[in-house]
Amino acid sequence: MGLTETLLVYITQLISYLGYFGVFVLMTLESMIAPVPSEMVMPFAGFLVYSGQFQMVWVLVASSLGSIVGSLLSYWMGRKGEAVVLRYGRYLLLNPHHLEWTELFFFRHGSKTIFISRFIPIVRHLISIPAGLGKMKLLPFIVYTAIGATMWNAFLTYLGLWLKEHWEVIHHYSHTLDLIVVAGGVLCLAGYLIWRYRRARPANPVKD
Repeated sequence: MGLTETLLVYITQLISYLGYFGVFVLMTLESMIAPVPSEMVMPFAGFLVYSGQFQMVWVLVASSLGSIVGSLLSYWMGRKGEAVVLRYGRYLLLNPHHLEWTELFFFRHGSKTIFISRFIPIVRHLISIPAGLGKMKLLPFIVYTAIGATMWNAFLTYLGLWLKEHWEVIHHYSHTLDLIVVAGGVLCLAGYLIWRYRRARPANPVKD
């Protein structure tokens, strides 16, 4: 059994034993730098909604709270400085190269990346650290995190609900799924910018 399959077994067992609290714990780890992919956690929770063992509203509450708590832990780790991040991050398999790239992404694009990054692979696990390093204001950080994480968690949960007994196929195509979500976000942003541009353009004067 490979690492992915082993991780999948432990994730499903933890959720089965601990219920909503298991979802909370796993999404707390997912929002830190622990190698716990949301593509394995939330679709299984969606399957449990389908089977009647879970209710959608409590799945979203548990997962969103976990995402916020995990992000806050990473944020405060960042506030303590990069030396602390690297010292303790190694125990959670932190990749320094990924952290460096994420820091560049955050400092280049600003606080809005806290929302955007929830839909970008690798970045969503690390983005809270540069927010702490950059001493981003706490309230906007929590708001952006809550909105972005809830949207992503709800999306994956509904996929699991829709796929039913075949929910586990999502993790096989997680990279493709990430690319589709990112591409959709880019198209929506482009459409919005075009709409704003056309709205801002002055009307052509009517010639006599």
